[in-house]
Amino acid sequence: MTGPEEKQRCFVERFMAHVPHLKRLGIGFRAFGDDWAEMELPYAEHLVAYPESGVMASGAIFSLMDSCAGMSVLIAAKRFEPHATLDLRMDYLRPATPGATVIARARCYKASKRVAFVRGVAHEGDPDRAVAHATGTFMFTAV
Repeated sequence: MTGPEEKQRCFVERFMAHVPHLKRLGIGFRAFGDDWAEMELPYAEHLVAYPESGVMASGAIFSLMDSCAGMSVLIAAKRFEPHATLDLRMDYLRPATPGATVIARARCYKASKRVAFVRGVAHEGDPDRAVAHATGTFMFTAV
């Protein structure tokens, strides 16, 4: 691997190493392409919203999607620059299945010098049976 792909892999490694809550939540990296990233959140008891249901808390899924979207911004922009979530909208379509790993895939479809736009989906292995859809806007914060 050489060139842009090697640089993007470095972005992924830096992102995973420098965002502490990823490790605490158990969020892991899966894959990336030219303008997209994929991450996963394995089921864990401490992420359950209501013990009687076994359903993962929506906040954990939101954090997964926000992190994945942020990573897709770095990959698409081809520069490792601090950025902040300006807006992230999540439309929850159904609860995550108790015991299932939730997978997030986000694609940065437009990145300018200062702002990036992302769309994504959270699912359990079949993107056509989504848990949630997301749209987001991110701003590069370096001056």
